[in-house]
Amino acid sequence: MEPVAIDWQRVLPVIVSILVIILVALLRQHSRLLAAITATMPINVPLALWIVYAAEEGEPAAMVNFSEGLLIGILPSLVFLVVIWLALRAGWSLIPVIAVGYVAWGVGLGVIFVVRNLSGS
Repeated sequence: MEPVAIDWQRVLPVIVSILVIILVALLRQHSRLLAAITATMPINVPLALWIVYAAEEGEPAAMVNFSEGLLIGILPSLVFLVVIWLALRAGWSLIPVIAVGYVAWGVGLGVIFVVRNLSGS
């Protein structure tokens, strides 16, 4: 039986993501602030860029297009964080907080797409 070759371009980003989750869990015991900063650090962006770069063989137009999508996606994510922060401050429990955060994220993303369509972008 021939050994199976590992596609590191696909596996390594998953491994790094798992390591970040473990790091957040460990840091939380010592510093909630450091755990939160680690959870929000831009680790997924470089990993996603790496995956797209490999898949598109570094094609500049594809990378520009993908990075534009990243910029569009960051705004609703910021709305998500603000809404969950407000809901937690209001004393909501975890499941409703996450649910309302995703609703706000979806609405924010929808608004961006409507504005882009209306402006012809």
